[in-house]
Amino acid sequence: MREKILLGATDLFLNYGFKSVTMDDIANALGVSKKTIYQHFDNKTKLVEATTLNLFESISCGIDHICSLEKNPIEEIYSIKQFVMEHLKDEKSSPQYQLQKYYPEIFNTLKSKQFEVMQTCVTDNLNRGITQGLYRDSIDVEFIARIYFNGMLGIKDKDLFPLKKFSMNMLMNNYIEYHLRGICSPKGLDILNKFIKSNQS
Repeated sequence: MREKILLGATDLFLNYGFKSVTMDDIANALGVSKKTIYQHFDNKTKLVEATTLNLFESISCGIDHICSLEKNPIEEIYSIKQFVMEHLKDEKSSPQYQLQKYYPEIFNTLKSKQFEVMQTCVTDNLNRGITQGLYRDSIDVEFIARIYFNGMLGIKDKDLFPLKKFSMNMLMNNYIEYHLRGICSPKGLDILNKFIKSNQS
C-alpha cells in the first residue's frame, strides 16, 4: 500500500503541483481513506519528502543506465534529457520551483543529491567528449560541470522563465544546445548540427 500511495501521490504532485494537491485529493484518487495514508505517512510534508526521494532514486537509476551504454557523449546528453522529461511529465506544474518555495528543506536535500549525481555523470560525459575529440581539450571540466548544473536549476526558475512564454522542452533543448556549442570542437559541432537537424525533420 505504501508503494501505491507513493506512486499515486507522485503522479498528482507532478501534474498539479505540491501546493495544490491535498491529502483528500490523494485519498480520492487512490480510492482509499485519509486514515490509510496517515498509517504510512505522518503528514503531507513526510509524503512530499518520500515522493521526491523515490522519484529521485528512480531517475538516478535511469541516468546511470543511460551512462552505462557509453553512447556518443553529445547523444547521451539528449537521451538523459528525454528520459528526465518523461519522468517529470514535462514539468508542467514546475515541481522543482514549488518544492523550493513551499518545502525549502526538502528542496535543499534534493538539490545536494542531484548535484552529486549530475557531477559524476556530467564530469564523465565531459571527459569522454574530450577523449573522443568532440569537446575542446582546453575546457575546465570542473567549472563546466558546475556551471551546467547551475544553469539547469536556473531554467526552472518560473519568475525568470514563465511557462506561458517558455515550455520546459524548449528551455531544455535550447540550454543543452547552448552548453554544447560552448564546449564542442569542430568535429563535435559537426555531429551536433547533424543530430539537431535529424531530430527536427
